[in-house]
Amino acid sequence: MNARTLSDLAAPLTALVAMDARFSHLPAPNVDLCPVYPDRLRLSLHDGLGAFEAWREALNIDPAAVVHRVQGGGGTRVLKVHGHFAGADIELVGFTPVPELEAAELGLGTVS
Repeated sequence: MNARTLSDLAAPLTALVAMDARFSHLPAPNVDLCPVYPDRLRLSLHDGLGAFEAWREALNIDPAAVVHRVQGGGGTRVLKVHGHFAGADIELVGFTPVPELEAAELGLGTVS
């Protein structure tokens, strides 16, 4: 297998430029490109699920396609969804603490 070149990542790079032009008002995500998946652009958000939802809506990704899970011993809620934008496969991921666990760690008791 030949090593990939930067030009092999043209689809996600083009999508990223298009996102900047169209969605510059949205919260800045972490951006990942990977030559193993050269057509994929991964956007991850760690500023609460509101930022995830803003991007999901902007990218017109079906909310029914979102997968929910927890990680970190149940302390982190994770939302993940795939979509397409400007010729790239988009993987959108949102992370947020589980409020009940975060409150317990801070000694605040149960959150209602």
